[in-house]
Amino acid sequence: MPAFTSSRVVKHSAGDMFDLVADVERYPEFVPLCQSLRIKRRNNSDEGVEVLVADMTVAYKVIRETFTSRVTLDRPRLVIHVEYLDGPFSHLDNRWEFLPREGRACEVTFAISYEFRSRTLGMLMGAMFDAAFRRFADAFEQRANVVYGVESKAG
Repeated sequence: MPAFTSSRVVKHSAGDMFDLVADVERYPEFVPLCQSLRIKRRNNSDEGVEVLVADMTVAYKVIRETFTSRVTLDRPRLVIHVEYLDGPFSHLDNRWEFLPREGRACEVTFAISYEFRSRTLGMLMGAMFDAAFRRFADAFEQRANVVYGVESKAG
């Protein structure tokens, strides 16, 4: 099963980076392959945890696939967990963790594992997905630089 993990220190606070990744409605503006994203449901808890159910459409040339995920935004722990619900995969699990570092920095860890239901689709999109996931961390860091400037305020 394909898997990818990236960890890097960025010059933005853990809170700012959490907020940036949690703002899933903006993904079509900057996330590789993301053509559209629609929130179907949103539930909040008293503990600062929000759970979304969302449809994301990924597209590459003539291939277009939509899948549904449950996204748990755990602000108190600075963790975002994405669990696959329906679509072209047999498995998809994605986790973001944001660890505060000295000054106005944080360590961002992105991990994903996935497997396509169809071997043919896996062969068509697998290499492209791998390349896109390797660019995810860069895309979010570049987005943070645009949204928060070169360095963000501590938060």
